[in-house]
Amino acid sequence: MPKDGVSTKASPRTQPRWNRIVLKLSGEALAESTGFGLDTDVLHQVATELHEVHEEFGVDIAVVVGGGNFWRGMKGAGQGMDQAQADFMGMLATVMNGLALQDALERVGQHSRVMSAIEMPKVAEPYIRRRAERHLEKGRVVILAGGTGNPFFTTDTAAALRAAEISAQAILKGTHSGVDGVYTADPKLDPTATRYDRISHFDVMSKGLKVMDSTAITFCMDQKIPIVVFDLLRQGNVKSILRGEAVGTLVG
Repeated sequence: MPKDGVSTKASPRTQPRWNRIVLKLSGEALAESTGFGLDTDVLHQVATELHEVHEEFGVDIAVVVGGGNFWRGMKGAGQGMDQAQADFMGMLATVMNGLALQDALERVGQHSRVMSAIEMPKVAEPYIRRRAERHLEKGRVVILAGGTGNPFFTTDTAAALRAAEISAQAILKGTHSGVDGVYTADPKLDPTATRYDRISHFDVMSKGLKVMDSTAITFCMDQKIPIVVFDLLRQGNVKSILRGEAVGTLVG
């Protein structure tokens, strides 16, 4: 009998909509109001929600981070820099964000690992699919940095590729700046734009909607991986999605 007659048995976890997800974060979502650097409050909010999600649902969580708050490869290429060189610089920026997110997760008590597609053993583990799956099975959040490890491919494509590799059941694409889903047009420029509750991968491509790059969307369509586009900075959205509530736009 437990002490004082109080049961110490853990409360049952909520059954999630998906048991393994990839969360795609842009670097800009983690930036300060200037669009650069790192906002510690945002990092803490994201880390806290991921920890609470893991505790409530027991869901496996992998995070693919961008690096646009430090460097964007397309910007460098547009200024005359060799694109491959610029893209590798962008990959290094994603590792910086990955390390920052790991620190924020550890501060709230969530074990995590940073795995990089570019080997740098002093700061991150090399990305190995089976090792990543093992970390997930042990309850760790796996932060996947370095993109695909190849130039000319975005972190959107990295998220799609990693989701397929680790058998994730969905990609959660976190947006920022108040955008809460996929719209018929840019809602910041067109006040008549309306949000889709659900749209197919094919329609996203045929309508030229800015969800993820075309390579990532095509890959997700071929692999039948659904994508939820939602406002990352609205607290509680990840929980709501995993409870099956209608949040943002479901692509699939």
